[in-house]
Amino acid sequence: QVQVADSGGGLVQAGGSLRLACEASGSSISISSMGWFRQAPGKQRESVASISRAGGANYADSVKGRFTISSDNAKNTVFLQMNSLKPEDTAVYYCNVWAVVAGARLSNYWGQGTQVTVSS
Repeated sequence: QVQVADSGGGLVQAGGSLRLACEASGSSISISSMGWFRQAPGKQRESVASISRAGGANYADSVKGRFTISSDNAKNTVFLQMNSLKPEDTAVYYCNVWAVVAGARLSNYWGQGTQVTVSS
C-alpha cells in the first residue's frame, strides 16, 4: 500500500506565493509519476501539474508561468511552487501518485488534500 501525505496549503493574498509538498511512502514502492490536482467548490477536479520520474513536467494552461513542479526522487517527494496566486486558484489541492507496489500493476493513489485560499 502507498501512503500519500500532502501539505502546505493556507490563506494568502492575491499575488502571493505558497509551496505545497507531498510525500509518498510504503514498502517496495516504485513511483512512476507524481502530480497535483485541484477541486474548487462546485467544480470538477482538474489536473494542475505532473512530473515523471525522469523529470518531464506538464502544466495546465491556467498555471503555466506561475506554478513550478519539482521532485526529489530519493525521498518520493513532489513540490508545487505557486507564485502570482489569483483568487481563482482557490481550491483543495490533492497530490496524485502513480506507483507500482511489490511488482503489482501500476495503481493510482491520492493524498487527503490541502486547502489553498487566495483572497482578493
